Amino acid sequence: MAILAAGVGMAIRGGLLAIWQTKFNFTGLEVGLVNGAGFTGFCFGIIIGGIIADKIGYGKLVIAAFLLHVLSAAVTFGATDGMATKTAFVYLWSGTFLFAVANGTLEAVANPLVATLFPSNRTHYLNILHASWPAGLVLGGLAGTYLGGELNWGWKAQLALFLVPTAVYGLMFLGQHFPRSEASEKGLSLGEMFRDVGVLGSALIGFFIGYFIRDGLGPLLAGFTGNDFFNSTTNQTWTYISIGVGVVVWLAFSNLSKWAMGAGLLFVLFITHALVGAVELGTDGWIQNITGNILSPQQGRILFIFTSAMMLALRFCTNWIERNLKLSPVGILFSCATLACLGLNFVAGVHAFGPAVAALLVYAIGKTFFWPTMLAVTSDRFPRTGAVAISIMGGIGMMSAGLIGSPGLGYAKDRFAGEELSKASPALYSEYKAGSASKWLIFGQVHGLDGSKVGAAAAKPANQRSKEEQTVLDANMNGDRHTLKADSFIPAAMALIYLGLIFYFKSKGGYKPVHIKVEESPAAADAPVR
Repeated sequence: MAILAAGVGMAIRGGLLAIWQTKFNFTGLEVGLVNGAGFTGFCFGIIIGGIIADKIGYGKLVIAAFLLHVLSAAVTFGATDGMATKTAFVYLWSGTFLFAVANGTLEAVANPLVATLFPSNRTHYLNILHASWPAGLVLGGLAGTYLGGELNWGWKAQLALFLVPTAVYGLMFLGQHFPRSEASEKGLSLGEMFRDVGVLGSALIGFFIGYFIRDGLGPLLAGFTGNDFFNSTTNQTWTYISIGVGVVVWLAFSNLSKWAMGAGLLFVLFITHALVGAVELGTDGWIQNITGNILSPQQGRILFIFTSAMMLALRFCTNWIERNLKLSPVGILFSCATLACLGLNFVAGVHAFGPAVAALLVYAIGKTFFWPTMLAVTSDRFPRTGAVAISIMGGIGMMSAGLIGSPGLGYAKDRFAGEELSKASPALYSEYKAGSASKWLIFGQVHGLDGSKVGAAAAKPANQRSKEEQTVLDANMNGDRHTLKADSFIPAAMALIYLGLIFYFKSKGGYKPVHIKVEESPAAADAPVR
């Protein structure tokens, strides 16, 4: 129910991106940054929660998450009609960020709890746990389609619906008693749990925290001060600050691991999960908007609900897949990455609803098993890390979704849509060009299309649009097609990594879960071996 609340909020927010872009005149990158805050905040919730979960208990973390969920709604609803673009950005970004912190705190409880309860079948039960995520996406998508469409509810009323499952999980957790993780039960200290993370894993944490300071907090502070962050002369100074913070975080976590180098396999899994976050959640945050542009907003929502329903059903089938198809967890991941790559390319080429259903079916099957199966592999191979490794992995995935996947797709939409209109008509591009520039990572500064003008043209019936307006909308649609093709390179890279892991485990005698031996724990050295 807790993860369901996160899914409901995510789905409804995905359907509101176009509304926010038009209402507050955001660029595609700004919308991507707001949507991305729904992932980056997760990192802080799950990593901090994962570190302290075995020390303070799961119950206190659930209380904190509940309060953060309520606070996030109050902050988000502070954005009002007629508000300045940068001010609205601050409210929406901050509220979305708090929502994500709450979600991360809950997963710091849920993932290690399920891994502890079902140590011999983690892949199956973690997939069942995370079936509640697409269940929330389906419910949120249906609510947004009906309430925002037929009943014409405002965006605040729609978004407030996530508070219903929030209240339910708050009541359900009252009075519950929780087990401890395998590592905690065997008496391993926090430092011992961090040894497999080590200097290598800590470097990745430091990178993403520094990156968040740079491209997550930077635009937010610009909203407070009224500056254009991407063109500001303070940009370089802020970059140095973010590097400094990242180094400090790396040193702190490395020291926590007693400067152990860390397990190379776990580092590879962390890197791969960053790609998972970018392609699965980053794409999920934009897919309604993109398919809505290619077809129609209503069909975009229907397709989003369809793919989420497929995920919900398929996540109950992992046990059958492993038993009947004889696929290891890594084999499942390789198959999924291949299908996800193909699916995104298929979606990029659709022109009608029927083929879009078939294309998105391929993509849905591909993305279904990524997240929970990655958590299961990490739990299977690194039980000594307790709640730490899978919490860090979840945090890295969400941070990547928020800093790479979501704004990266927003930047790609700005870039490709601008290029398409510039080629079709330089004069129209000059007229419809966004006032704010978009810049992302090492890629050059670009000007996308003005969200308000494009939205006004799209709102007109097709037979009432001018030839110029239709040209603009066609360019915007073609930009979305190019964006999906660019996105497909991520699962292609993942497929190569998973193929390498298949050969790695084959050289080790096959994929097998690892269990902590009692002798490994100093606190339990005199205990009998079971």
